[in-house]
Amino acid sequence: MKAETRLISGPAGPLEVIVETPLHPRGIALIAHPHPLGGGANTNKVVHTLARAFVGLGYSAWRPNFRGVGDSAGTHDEGEGETWDLLAALAAARAELGEQPVALAGFSFGAYCQTRVAQQLLADGRPARGLVLVGTAAGHVEGTRQYDTAAVPPDTLVIHGSADETVPLANVLAWAEPLDLPVTVIPGADHFFHRRLHVLRDLVVRHWHALEAT
Repeated sequence: MKAETRLISGPAGPLEVIVETPLHPRGIALIAHPHPLGGGANTNKVVHTLARAFVGLGYSAWRPNFRGVGDSAGTHDEGEGETWDLLAALAAARAELGEQPVALAGFSFGAYCQTRVAQQLLADGRPARGLVLVGTAAGHVEGTRQYDTAAVPPDTLVIHGSADETVPLANVLAWAEPLDLPVTVIPGADHFFHRRLHVLRDLVVRHWHALEAT
């Protein structure tokens, strides 16, 4: 199956999206990339790994480039506009594929944005089936800003590297603790999960099988 790059209508103008859809999709996976000002894009290896995991699970994977990245119009908006970019991509996916279970997955800044998307979908009465958050931006992140990361459901899969040099593990634990939210720690993994992408993919697939069995 070949990935297709297309332009859809976004809140700041055209939005570039990579779409991978299996023959008989049984869900939509919306996947968000890391911080644009740090070079984040929908071709990021962690984002690609998440997409491949969900395609393997039978989901249509949609990877938008946030505003100002690649061929997406607009300029960086600190997570506010990017949340609406993600919602626009999901609306396009639903228009094409109909009402299907929705998986939200994100890496770093993208994970932060997905916590906001999840809250919006819940407020709209159309909650996501589940969330996968990897290297989640939370607390003070050097060189960017303070992230007030939203609360998420208790069945969210949160994955972090013990050696993350961008978002310290302590930041994510401090965010997760009052939510009674488990955090899956990959020993020795850095922020970009070098040499650990296969572990990341296996964790996502196992978690999603368990989630769908409930």
